[in-house]
Amino acid sequence: MAAETKQIKTPSKLRFTIIFLVMAVLYVFSWRGVEADIGSLIEGWPYIRDLITGMWPPNWKYFERILDPMLETLRIAIIATTFGAILSIPFTLLASRNVFPNTWVTNSARSFLNFVRTIPDLLLAGIFVALLGIGPVAGVAAMTVFTFGIITKLAYESVETIDPGPLESMTAVGANKWQFIAFAVVPQALPAFVAYVLYAFEICVRAAAILGLVGAGGIGIMLSETLETFQYQKMATIVLFTLVIVIVIDSISSRIREKLL
Repeated sequence: MAAETKQIKTPSKLRFTIIFLVMAVLYVFSWRGVEADIGSLIEGWPYIRDLITGMWPPNWKYFERILDPMLETLRIAIIATTFGAILSIPFTLLASRNVFPNTWVTNSARSFLNFVRTIPDLLLAGIFVALLGIGPVAGVAAMTVFTFGIITKLAYESVETIDPGPLESMTAVGANKWQFIAFAVVPQALPAFVAYVLYAFEICVRAAAILGLVGAGGIGIMLSETLETFQYQKMATIVLFTLVIVIVIDSISSRIREKLL
């Protein structure tokens, strides 16, 4: 019995050692590749300290001016998350192998989703600003594509983990594809899907807050102006206001997700 235990522990210990060595090599390779230098960080600390000092105290009178842009950011996030969630539904089903066993269909859907998620949100905003002009409409379009990629990725992975029993039962009774989805897939996947939509909304609020840097509307425009003109106290007001909004949204959505899952 002791010999068997030793045989089990030895490969496990060897595997852990190999993984540790591989990770160590990757970290060293990455550190050297990016030319990281702790000395430069230490030398730059006085500039960071000056920036933080210059942000305090925040200019609370500036709050009235940033209220409307912040509300615009929230509107962008709400509309974009809604559109992104709606668009994600068919692609979630097409990318799920237990819903569409045809590998050509699922691989095509996943390849498209990988392409969408490859494009950064700021680049999306820049593209739509060029197409639609400066303003919140470009922000809504960019965030719609952004949230579509997030929700679909999480949702189809969740669909593939649902209980196969109802799926097999619907197949056995000869249900068509729409019945199969409506009565076997949707009831199981819906709670997780709603939770992912709420999670995507949190991310969308954070992302939408900086879209103004490229002219896509929202509070980001004000943030860009204060940063470029070195008005750090006003910038601190924007940052703190954004932080409060994000914390409130995160708290509410987290409680809702806990009840759903």
